[in-house]
Amino acid sequence: MKSILTQIAEKNKVLETQEALHTQSEIDHPSTKKDRRNFLKKTAIGGISLAGMMGLPIADTIAQTTAKVSRSSSPSDLKITDLRYCLTTVLGGTAIIRIDTNQGIYGLGEVRDGADPRYALMLKSRILGLNPCNVEMIFKTVKQFGGQSRQAGGVCGVEMALWDICGKALNVPAWQLLGGRYRDKIRLYADTPEANSREEQIKLIKYRTEEQGYTWLKMDVSIDELKDIPGTLVNQKFWQDKGSLKQWQGDFMSYANTLHPFTQIQITEKGLEELAKIVENVRGMVGYDIPLSTDHYGHFDLNNGIRLGRALEKYRLAWMEDIVSWQLTDQWKTMSDALETPLLTGEDIYLLKNFKPLIDIHAVDIIHPDLSTSGGLLETKRIGDYAEEHGVAMAMHQAGTPISFMANVHCAAATQNFLALEHHSIDLPWWESLVKTTDGRQLITKGFANVPLSAPGLGIELNEEVVKKHLHPKDQSFFAPTTEWNELRSHDRLFS
Repeated sequence: MKSILTQIAEKNKVLETQEALHTQSEIDHPSTKKDRRNFLKKTAIGGISLAGMMGLPIADTIAQTTAKVSRSSSPSDLKITDLRYCLTTVLGGTAIIRIDTNQGIYGLGEVRDGADPRYALMLKSRILGLNPCNVEMIFKTVKQFGGQSRQAGGVCGVEMALWDICGKALNVPAWQLLGGRYRDKIRLYADTPEANSREEQIKLIKYRTEEQGYTWLKMDVSIDELKDIPGTLVNQKFWQDKGSLKQWQGDFMSYANTLHPFTQIQITEKGLEELAKIVENVRGMVGYDIPLSTDHYGHFDLNNGIRLGRALEKYRLAWMEDIVSWQLTDQWKTMSDALETPLLTGEDIYLLKNFKPLIDIHAVDIIHPDLSTSGGLLETKRIGDYAEEHGVAMAMHQAGTPISFMANVHCAAATQNFLALEHHSIDLPWWESLVKTTDGRQLITKGFANVPLSAPGLGIELNEEVVKKHLHPKDQSFFAPTTEWNELRSHDRLFS
């Protein structure tokens, strides 16, 4: 493991220890009210962690694990009766799905940002009538209909909702069903604020780190910043004449949709100096106590990726993300061997089997699954566990509503080699109010997500009136009937 990862891991342990001491000091303080003290004690003791279960006789372990199972529900008789959705404006269009059952218990899931809700709707006919507590069996039934990036949105959204139902039926948090938790709070990383002047940016960064409490930041270092600076790029005019150097706009033959090795854009020495100045400026404002990650460089080949990486090494970045496409395993290995800065990819990878080639040869130092693409809670935990066995850390990409956010929180709590979780909507004032927690806790406190210690399932419910205010203009329906998706019209088996 590269030295910077070891330092970050040690800082994580220190932060978790400090948080525990702070909680205990508040419990012990004579001015703390009884209700607050009881809440803090639950936070400190919580549910059952893996460490807490070690050494217990098996009978005691089973008794403690099942102590809060709801006897008013009959999990073995649960049946899926419906699947509906609503489309929010989060990140330009993110769908929340709801799976209903015959016992009035329902589960919430999310189709990844920018993905069509029909990825989930087409699965409805394949899951109606099944017991939602058979999560793995249902996942294996529908996973063939998932694909890389947004194409996995439906499968992952359904899987989230199933764990929510299962947790509610058994009256335990989702993390408990994944094997227990390693932590009570989940470290978040956030975008570095930008501004028109250095003074204003310093003020915004201080607000981010001191007032909002975020302890990990990420910034973009894009060659799009160089387009108006002469002598910084080679071959840029060809692509700019066809549109732009933006990574997310254009037709099939545009710069945005051309794989990194095929643009033939190169960065000159002057260009490298300009990009280094951008990072130096931000590092100077942030300092070195806070990990600083980078992303969104543009589409250029591994040779220029190595040159850029070497130009930025002195700033001790926590990671460089998605320098080239995730599929190019050998190129990632070449870059990783050439650079001291940790390298990271994974937000568009579906299933553990597609992470394995990168992990097996240590082509990256950190894997970066997006739970709404990688396969949902259980598959992402498996990805994290496999990486841990090979000495690879895991950060988590998240850019959706509080539904997928909380699915990530449960998975991160249950995965030992976890570093930090992305929070992409920190500056969206109504984002947190889309949901309400079922145990009264805050969703986020000072840059950390609070793990539900006793709330069943994902530990949240929709704040329906707020959601209705933020439905997407192109689809104002709100969990309307979807009977047109009820009928199964194909034979799906993949073998003869």
